[in-house]
Amino acid sequence: MSVLLIIGAGGHGKVVADAALETGRWDEIVFLDDAWPEKMTNGRWAIQGKVDQMLEWKDGCVHAVVALGNNQLRMKLQSRLLAAGFEVATIIHPSAHVSRYAKLGIGSVVFANAVVNVDAVIGDAVIINTAATVDHDCRLGDGVHIAPGANLGGGVTVGNYSWVGIGAVVRHYQSIGVGVTVGAGAVVVNNLEDGVTAIGSPARPINT
Repeated sequence: MSVLLIIGAGGHGKVVADAALETGRWDEIVFLDDAWPEKMTNGRWAIQGKVDQMLEWKDGCVHAVVALGNNQLRMKLQSRLLAAGFEVATIIHPSAHVSRYAKLGIGSVVFANAVVNVDAVIGDAVIINTAATVDHDCRLGDGVHIAPGANLGGGVTVGNYSWVGIGAVVRHYQSIGVGVTVGAGAVVVNNLEDGVTAIGSPARPINT
């Protein structure tokens, strides 16, 4: 029996678990979350302990992945898994399309009906969420989240820890900096500098 350890037992964790089981690589899921023991289950799966107990599962779970929406925290906990000797899993839902000529970093997840096209380069611990598209020659840094239904045109660059919201559109060859938040439904037609939050069509930075 092959067991996958998942750090983070929220809604996102459920989707990661479901995608992992759909691949057929794993037979069982073990969740760890700091809400335990107040929270004992995540849907149909039991939560087995807190995050700091990860080493107790090292012998039974060779593979692990972090399933947290917070980009910086996801990267931090992935580093802890690697330091502890886990093999961090990369998960692609069977209904997703990832080009054989794309590169996908460790700990990244590609959910149902998402597309990653030819010569795209995806960093570590990236989320390509349900039905999102990342077109040819895109470059996504570490810890990026492309939300459900977002579309990136060809040659788009997205910096580390940035988040592109639900249904957002990024025009081809635009550059999104580090730590940027692109609001839901925004249309990015110009480059965005590091750290900004941008909303609207066309997307413009706002004061936060």
